[in-house]
Amino acid sequence: MEWVQFIIFFIGVFGLFIWNRAEARADSRHMDAKLEGQRNLMNAIHEEVRDFHTRLCIIEERRK
Repeated sequence: MEWVQFIIFFIGVFGLFIWNRAEARADSRHMDAKLEGQRNLMNAIHEEVRDFHTRLCIIEERRK
């Protein structure tokens, strides 16, 4: 009976380890997707600021 309990315990611990690893990988993929979306947003904002600055420089040259 002792070996059966040990084997069941081992299978349970191993199963929880695999489940925990799978959940961690899913969370990691989810966070990577979120960060990539934020990077795209930051790049779009940066491009808009650069374009705005260029337009301001053109207006300033015309006024001089």
